[in-house]
This record gives sequence, C-alpha cells and structure tokens, in this order.
Amino acid sequence: MNLRSFAATLVILLTALGCTQPQQAGPAVPIGMTIQIVAPLGLPPVPIPSNNPLTAETVALGRKLYYDPSLSVDGTIACASCHHPDTGFADGKPVSEGVGGQKGGRSAPSVFNAAYYTTQFWDGRAAHLEEQARGPVGNPIEMGNTLEGAVESLSADASYREDFEKAFGPGPITYEMVEKSIASFERTVISGNSPFDRYFYGGDEGALSEAARRGLDVFRDPGKGNCTACHVLGLFTDNQFHNLGVGLDETGELTDLGRYDVTKKDSDRGAFKTVSLRNIALTAPYMHDGSLLDLKEVVDFYVGGGNSTPNRSPLIKSLDFLTGEERADLAVFMESLTGEIPADVGPPE
Repeated sequence: MNLRSFAATLVILLTALGCTQPQQAGPAVPIGMTIQIVAPLGLPPVPIPSNNPLTAETVALGRKLYYDPSLSVDGTIACASCHHPDTGFADGKPVSEGVGGQKGGRSAPSVFNAAYYTTQFWDGRAAHLEEQARGPVGNPIEMGNTLEGAVESLSADASYREDFEKAFGPGPITYEMVEKSIASFERTVISGNSPFDRYFYGGDEGALSEAARRGLDVFRDPGKGNCTACHVLGLFTDNQFHNLGVGLDETGELTDLGRYDVTKKDSDRGAFKTVSLRNIALTAPYMHDGSLLDLKEVVDFYVGGGNSTPNRSPLIKSLDFLTGEERADLAVFMESLTGEIPADVGPPE
C-alpha cells in the first residue's frame, strides 16, 4: 500500500470512529425568494447587503427571534425588552436593564430606521445590523448568554428547526443565521411619511402647523439653529460622531468615552453617534445617558451651547439669541417628524 492509499484508508477509519474534526459550516445563505421594501415618503431605498438578501422567511424568523426572551441566559430578556414598538423601539428609560435587573451604562437607541445607519450602537462599534445582533446576547449585563448557548436552545426547539430550514435550508442552526434573520427583520422597521415629509416632499401645505413651519426655518437656518449641520434633512443624521459635552461627572470629567473606546483616537473622546431625529418624540429620554427628559430640555441644552469639555464639537455653539417662541417652535417641528409605523413589526401571534 502506497502512502496516498494509506492516508485515504486512515481517514475512512477515523471518520467511522468519529475521530475527525467536524467540517466548518459554510456561510448562511437565505434560500427564499427575495422581497423588496418600499421606502415611505421622505426616505431613500433601504440598503440591503448582498450576502443577506431579504426574504419573507428570514424576516418572519427574525421577527420571532426579536421578541423571544429565550435568547437570554435565563429566558427573561428579548431584543424587544429594550427596543419595543410601544416605546418607539426604545425602552423609555435613561439606561436599559438586562438579566437580573442589571443596569447598563447607556440609553437604548431606537431601532427605527437603523437600516440607514452606517455603523451601529452609540459608539459605532458594530459595522452593520448583523454584527449588532451578536453583541447583546453575549453581554453579561444585557442577555448574559453565549452565542453557542443561544444556538443550543434554538436547536432544541422543533418549531425553530423548521423555521431555520425554511429560511436557510437543511443543516444545523448557526448564530450567523440568527443574526442575519434579526437584521433582516430590523431592516423592515422603517418609518417615514411624517407630517414633515408630506409637507416638504409631498407638497401638502396643510400637513404642517404654522409653529412647525417656523421651527423648520429655525432648524435649517445656519444663522439660527443650524441643526442640519448634523441632522441632515432626509435621514436627519450625518452618521458621524460628535462630542456635545454630555455625560460629565461633578468634576467635569467624562463618565463615558464613547467613540474613543472603539478608535482610541483622542479626537473621539466623548463623541457619540448622531441619532436620527425621525420619531424622536416617541423615544424620550434623550442623549446616550438618558439625561434629558423631553424635547424642551434638548432644545435648552443646545441653546446653552452644551457643556464645556475638551474636544467639544465646534458645531456646538450658544444659541441664547433664539427667542422663546423660536425655541418652542423647534420642539414642535421635531414632533412633526413622527412617521407612520409599518405593519407587521409588532410581536408575532
């Protein structure tokens, strides 16, 4: 027997005895027919990654997973625990709570229109929604589980085994399938066609009140609010990170370094992502630490030029010249950004 024949025979024997290493699972590829999302008035087409095309099966599976607390280590926390439609796909708390009532250090950002963000989380540590769907499961404060533990739990459920096979074909469940499904569902959580959209893009003169129109003028005017420097019309975010002087302790030191923890650049100390203002009236309290309770406090914070701290964005300047009416009008305008909530994004039956 030559060496090649001996090696082949050895592999056969080891395989029969179960001694070989398991093959690595290939990439998870949705097998269903792709579907399209029709973006509502005011929003551009929803970006869909080529390696995770949207299918009815992955969206339905992702919706089921999103509302299922069994992904957490003790079966108490789901994605929806901190990002629920009843609270604007946030949770209405200054900081979120995870397993065992543990409190995190940041406010839960809304999932509304997260499909348009170029990075995820307040500090942008995840490049896309798929990567974002990994973080909370393994976070000891949030879901307190492991990716392997979550997969084991799902694999033991006959209903989930059937759902995953419909979405990805036969084979073992992997966490890549989980994250792709949750991300696909989250890409359907988009909201537009707000009163602002109907007025500004649709030409409906009656869609905005007089106060909201005045607020829009202040919002856009570089000599007044100059809010569009960061909250660009359309998405109402620039997808960038800025230090506003939020989150200082009694000595004036930052309690959270924000983007710096990701990039290690001094220029990113205390910088956090510009969140979209769409549906902002639904997602109080505000800022990464939930320190501002309502839109009036938000306006007052910017009018005061934020808090003084090194590396504060040069875009943050005092607006104390704005009149009381102009400040009130800004809040009314932001309320006009509340859009329609799409169907079929609530808890599945």
